[in-house]
Amino acid sequence: MALPAGAQETAPADALPTFAELEAAGAVIGNIEVITDDIFDEDDPRENNFLYRFANTLHIVTRPGVVRRSLLFRPGEPVSVRVIDETERLLRGRDYINDVRIRPVAVRGNEVDIEVRTRDNWTLQPGASFSREGGSNSEGITIREQNLFGLGIALGVSEVSDTDRSGTEVEFSHDNAFGGWTKINLTHADNDDGYSDEAIVERPFYALDTRWAAGVRARRYERVDSVYNAGNIIGQYDHAQDYVTAYGGWSRGLIDGWTNRYSVGLSHTVNDYGYNPALLHPAAPPQDEQLTGPFVRWELVEDDFEKVSNRERIQRPEYFAMGVDSVVQIGRALESMGSTRSPWTYSLALSNGFRPFGRHDLLTAVSAAGQYDDGQGEHELFSAEARYYLPQSPRALFYFGAAAAYTPSDATEDQLALGGSNGLRGYPLRYQVGSKRMLFTVEERVYTDWYPFRLFRIGGAVYIDYGRSWGGPSEPAPSPGWLANIGFGLRVLSDRASYGKIYHIDLAFPINNKDPGIDNVQFLIKSRVNF
Repeated sequence: MALPAGAQETAPADALPTFAELEAAGAVIGNIEVITDDIFDEDDPRENNFLYRFANTLHIVTRPGVVRRSLLFRPGEPVSVRVIDETERLLRGRDYINDVRIRPVAVRGNEVDIEVRTRDNWTLQPGASFSREGGSNSEGITIREQNLFGLGIALGVSEVSDTDRSGTEVEFSHDNAFGGWTKINLTHADNDDGYSDEAIVERPFYALDTRWAAGVRARRYERVDSVYNAGNIIGQYDHAQDYVTAYGGWSRGLIDGWTNRYSVGLSHTVNDYGYNPALLHPAAPPQDEQLTGPFVRWELVEDDFEKVSNRERIQRPEYFAMGVDSVVQIGRALESMGSTRSPWTYSLALSNGFRPFGRHDLLTAVSAAGQYDDGQGEHELFSAEARYYLPQSPRALFYFGAAAAYTPSDATEDQLALGGSNGLRGYPLRYQVGSKRMLFTVEERVYTDWYPFRLFRIGGAVYIDYGRSWGGPSEPAPSPGWLANIGFGLRVLSDRASYGKIYHIDLAFPINNKDPGIDNVQFLIKSRVNF
């Protein structure tokens, strides 16, 4: 198929063929021009004022080479709509990038020149933070740069305090180290109950057609673990962990819309627990354990993604994975490698999306993980969830979520908590604890066009939460049974910031509350990635 006659020379963008037409015609990629724009468009009168010009002056624009290294297509390769779409998904996933436009700009014979244009986010995150959920406050002071010198490097220090601990954390990360796709992440936290160190050096399966991956992860921490009931601490013990894993993986790439990936690796985990009479309500700790051994992993990914808006963000492009995405991993701890015993370890996760009616989206996921030794399971957790999105108009959506989890383990550290921090917004943190947990959420969401100062996107929600955690050794007698709350709140998306959080400001009201220790109105302020 030949290119359209009017597209043989350079032409205005709206007169050029689409990428689909170019792919059908067998076009190849010529020059690739990468343009990185500042945060605010000074050619737009709405963004041409002193404040926005000053922000642009302070900001160092992403270097074109950083974006170029993230492109999945190269000059001389055939035009592929799938590859261009995947490139856009990857670029939009970068915290420091706000917007992406990839378009043909000139056609010469069988060759097409492509322009990749990005717009930056504000990447310096200074200042203080505050959140309140489940009747508990969390505060923090942070200074973090997500795009140091325009190189895509994140460097930051923060001081945070929440229900569990307070301390100072330093972080360094780079997703395109060594001029490629190597990811480096280093963190150190000095907390009031111990410390935490983590290091990741990994070249992941970054795209559907990636042929190999390898990585090393290491983590070490000392902390105090707490046991909760009715939102109150009923026991504490010391916990120290050392964890190291290394793996290598290979794949034949994307074939007929599917990607199979295979990995082998070695995992080493040591958990040391200690009874500490100096702690509040000291509890009998679990048994010390070391598990070291090999594992194998298989991943299956289907190339099926849907570009939507006004689902979990506000007036922003989103991508739903509508195809099958599964991971299965099986390992064995070996006493010959220093393990205290030899259980099999397993984990699996499966997600899939469905389109039952028109623009409706149903996203489902199931998972299981645990150990198996001497004919019985240990530390097992089984979970399932479903999220249903029913658009009623471009600005309104009905949402229904259901989640269930079960652990047959009687171990205190495996029990499932439910409360203000994980979905039951009208109740304290970890208010119920048990071996079974269910939660249902119904929301009516509104996404407005209001764009204050061209910095924030505004939305809102009215919701009902209904759930329960029960069973196991931690369930009180008598059990408070199923719990429910209603509520409403404001959603504020920080549209120009790299951290891109959605701030939730909510009032939640417990229904049929019989516990005098729970306020009849819960006021929540928190930041989340999603609506």
